[in-house]
Amino acid sequence: MKKFDPLTYTYLDYAATAPLSEAAAEAMAPFLVPGRANLALGGNANSLNSPGRAAFAAMEAARKQLGQALGAARPQEIIFTSGATEADNSALFGLARAAREQRRLAGNGAAPVKVLVSAVEHDAVLAPVRALAAEGFQVEYLPPNRQGFVEVRTLEEALSPDVALVSVQMANSEVGSIMAVQELAAVAHAAGALFHTDAVQALGKTRVNVGELGVDAASFSAHKIGGPKGIGCLYLKARTPFAPFMLGGGQESGLRSSTQNVAAMAGFAAAAQEAVAVQEDEEARLRGLRDYLYSKLCALEGVRATVEVEPGSADYLPNIVHVLVDGLESQTMILRFDMLGFGVSGGSACSSQSLEPSHVLRAMGVSADDAQGALRISMGRGTTADDVERFAAAAEQVLEW
Repeated sequence: MKKFDPLTYTYLDYAATAPLSEAAAEAMAPFLVPGRANLALGGNANSLNSPGRAAFAAMEAARKQLGQALGAARPQEIIFTSGATEADNSALFGLARAAREQRRLAGNGAAPVKVLVSAVEHDAVLAPVRALAAEGFQVEYLPPNRQGFVEVRTLEEALSPDVALVSVQMANSEVGSIMAVQELAAVAHAAGALFHTDAVQALGKTRVNVGELGVDAASFSAHKIGGPKGIGCLYLKARTPFAPFMLGGGQESGLRSSTQNVAAMAGFAAAAQEAVAVQEDEEARLRGLRDYLYSKLCALEGVRATVEVEPGSADYLPNIVHVLVDGLESQTMILRFDMLGFGVSGGSACSSQSLEPSHVLRAMGVSADDAQGALRISMGRGTTADDVERFAAAAEQVLEW
C-alpha cells in the first residue's frame, strides 16, 4: 500500500471536515502560548481578574464577529457549544421542552406536543428526536422527494395545532440538496410552531443569513469551514423559549454551562468571516468543478448520479458530487481510492463505520442494494481543477480494478 503523505494526498472529503485554515490558526495562535505568557489571553473568561477579563473581551469579540458573519441581529443570539452535535441536541431538547412547559402553564398540559423533523436529517438531530419520543413527545418524520428535497406542501400537510417544533436541515450532507428553509420556516410559524435548521453543510457553500431565513434556531460547526474541531454554536433568536440542555455554572447567559474555549471561539469566528467573504466566488468555482465531475463520472459504465443536478444548478450544494455505482460497495471504493491517494466517502462521516445503507438514500426511495454502492466526493477551497481531473482518471482505474 502506498504510504500516506498528507502533502501529496488529494483530499475530497470536505463534507466530513475541512483542513484548518490559516486565518483560524492565526486567530488562535495568541491563545496557545505556553506557560505564564498564556495569561495574557488564556484566563478563565468568567473570572474577574485581569487574565479573566482579557479572555472575556476576546470571547465577546469572537461572538460579535461570528454573529455578524451569520446575520444574527445581536451577538447574544450566538451560544457557543462544543460542536454542531451539541447545538442540534440543545435545539431539539431546549425548544421542545420549553414549548411543552409553555403549553402546560397555559392550561394545555394534557394536549399532545408534536415535533416534525425531516427524514434526511443528520443523526445529531434524529437521535435527540428519538429521545424526545421516549419522553412522550409525538414525533413525525417529513419524507423527502426522490431528489432529496422536503417540499413545502409536505410540511403544510403535516402541520396541526399540536406541532410545537419543526426541524429541517438547510442542506443535506450526502446528496447536497438545499432546502427552502425560508419558506418552510414561514409555514411553520403561521401554524404556531418554532423552527430549527441544521445549517452545518450550508455555511460557506451558499448564502446563510439567519435573519433573512427567519428561523428561531440554527446549528453551526467550525471544522466544516476550516475552523478547529470541538467548537460550534447555536443561533437562538432573542426571546425564543428555551430550556437549557447543559447545566452547571451558568455560562453563555445561563443557556450553556461549561468554561468556554476562547481560543477555539476565536478560530471559529475567523474561519466564518473568511468563509462568508469568499463564499460567492467559491460557490461559482466549485459549481463548475461539480458539474464537470458529474459529467466525467456519469460517462463511466455502471455509474449514475444519485440526484438530477442540472449544470449550473443552485438547488444543490456546489461542492458535493454523489453517485451510485453498480456492482461495488462503498467501502471497497473508498479503500481503492485511498490506495491511489484520494480521500472520498460513502456518505456522512458519522455513520461511515456502519454497514447499513444510508438512511438518507433510503428515505429518498433508493433501494438498499443501490445505496450500498454510494460514493460522495466533496470539495473545498483547497480543491483544484487538476485534483478533479486526476480523480476522474482514477475512477476509471477503481472501476476496472
